[in-house]
Amino acid sequence: MANTAELEVEIVAADHFVWSGAAKMVKARTSEGDVGVLPGHTPLLAILAEGEMAIEPVSGARFTVNVDGGFFSVDGNRVVIVADNAQMNDAANAGTR
Repeated sequence: MANTAELEVEIVAADHFVWSGAAKMVKARTSEGDVGVLPGHTPLLAILAEGEMAIEPVSGARFTVNVDGGFFSVDGNRVVIVADNAQMNDAANAGTR
């Protein structure tokens, strides 16, 4: 990912890969409340709450992922979500690995 105006996002569940790719925005629910992440966000480590996350990829349509808890990390335009369980709501939005 060469563009600093993008987020490098990776979502994995305990037992499977879910999605990775470049995104403009990530929205998730943490134990402290909802968080929206854009490029340049301050570093963050949070407990991910059960619910729906929204990802707006650089190319393609916005999609959602249902998660059952886990961890949410932001550092230097890199967002890593490690979920207990995660399922994409729209299977047509395949990411890269």
